[in-house]
Amino acid sequence: MVAPSAGSSGELPPTVGSWPSELPGPEPESAEGLIGIDEVQKALNRSRASVYRYTNTDPRNLNPPFNPRKLNPEYRTDQKEALLFHPNEVARFARDVLRIKEVTVEVLNSPSTATQQLLSSILQELQAIRHSLQGIDHPPAVLSDKRDQLGQSRPAA
Repeated sequence: MVAPSAGSSGELPPTVGSWPSELPGPEPESAEGLIGIDEVQKALNRSRASVYRYTNTDPRNLNPPFNPRKLNPEYRTDQKEALLFHPNEVARFARDVLRIKEVTVEVLNSPSTATQQLLSSILQELQAIRHSLQGIDHPPAVLSDKRDQLGQSRPAA
């Protein structure tokens, strides 16, 4: 996922697409290309609660009419369906209502964490041990045989 750039410049990541010259028309009933609440939250750099407040929903009406001051979800057939949004609608809302002016592309690579570094060093050590074991000509001795030998040679306490 592309993260919004830091700062107060009001920039949107490319997940919202380009700015449409007109409002998008109805889309085919396909969920391809639609984004969920989490992606909208990241794209707008707003809290989940804010995204729900922006959304054009009504408990009495499953698909309320278009509201230019709200974020309009795609058509739903059941109240329990997740809210999905067309990227152009998110872009329209960001431009017209939130007054976000620019779209920029910024790909962030996650930095290596201490856990990842520790796991990497453990993997290297295990690979070194395996390499050492593969270099041994004779198999390791059976431990029970060694224990029996040591047990007979030691006097009882």
